[in-house]
Amino acid sequence: MTRGRLIALLITVATALLIAIGTMFPNPFALALATGGAGLIRPPSSPRVAVETLVQQIGHREWRVAYNSLANKNEFTEAQFIRDLTGSYSSLRSYSTLDGFDLHSLHVSGANADAQVSLRWSSVVGTFQDVRDLRVTRVGSQWQVAWPIVREARVPPQVIPVNYLRWDVIYRGPEDDWGAQNVESPHVRIVDMHPVDRGGVILLGELLNEDVVPAFVTVKATLVAKNGSAMASEDAFDKMSHVLLPKQVTPFRIDFHDVRLSDVDSVQMDPSASLIAASADPVIEIEDQKLTGLPNPMLSGRLVNQSGQLVNIAHALGTFYDSAGQLVWVSDGYANRALLPEIPVPFAISVPTDLYSKVSSYRVISSTYSSNRL
Repeated sequence: MTRGRLIALLITVATALLIAIGTMFPNPFALALATGGAGLIRPPSSPRVAVETLVQQIGHREWRVAYNSLANKNEFTEAQFIRDLTGSYSSLRSYSTLDGFDLHSLHVSGANADAQVSLRWSSVVGTFQDVRDLRVTRVGSQWQVAWPIVREARVPPQVIPVNYLRWDVIYRGPEDDWGAQNVESPHVRIVDMHPVDRGGVILLGELLNEDVVPAFVTVKATLVAKNGSAMASEDAFDKMSHVLLPKQVTPFRIDFHDVRLSDVDSVQMDPSASLIAASADPVIEIEDQKLTGLPNPMLSGRLVNQSGQLVNIAHALGTFYDSAGQLVWVSDGYANRALLPEIPVPFAISVPTDLYSKVSSYRVISSTYSSNRL
């Protein structure tokens, strides 16, 4: 038997073995979500089972069943329970699905138990955690969970004066003379860029809109090998702010997985910009910024919507510098609830533990998405 056939046989046997193991010993939570939970949701005969059952019902969005099982359902309505988990307004939380959970601690004392559960929600821009401290009580032979509902603040009726810059764009029409030119594209420039090796090549940099008009910007990079061939091409995607007002700067980060920096000869950068209509509203204030230390370095703060319109999704971008002002890292985080006028919403941006000691200063900017602007 040739070496290639032997390797193919080993891969086939290993795959079959893994499938058999997964079939005989499936992950209960994943299987429950995949099959609709038929036959897998057990009677809440213990505090752990009560919590796991409730989480499975939330994952299936079986709101009525989950609500009716709660020990403290007389404290709030079913609609309030649903809004607590999915958001009162369209937001990142509304479009996320429950991907799993971790039961960090469970202390039982007689007919009462305390538990902390971390719900892992998955969205198109990554995952976020929702940590809840639960109280579980025994009623007869079964256990019930008291849900710690988070009530969103309500904005009182008011008039908010609006005073902000706005740019409109008028393009050439069908009746214009042949050869007439549209408005020139904005001028943008990369003001900083350097690669780092972190299990793959990562390009960190900053982009400036040096024009007097707003721009929709993108950054594409191509890694060139030592023989002159193109190794890979990627763009910054969501690790940058794509809408820049005049003189604004955005960080960017481009990740190349499974590429060694030692194999790269040069990097070709391709920033591009197109003219768009834009305004300086909504204005998002970033307050209470704080960088916490080891073991889990995190830049946290609050986003405050100072405009009168709803912001469905808010994106926070953090740029970290060393004592010499050199760029060390670029990271981001999303607020999982909508931003109502003047209601602070927390955000958190992680920092790699091995880079924390190098960080001397940082800058946070935000970009926003509002569905009523489509």
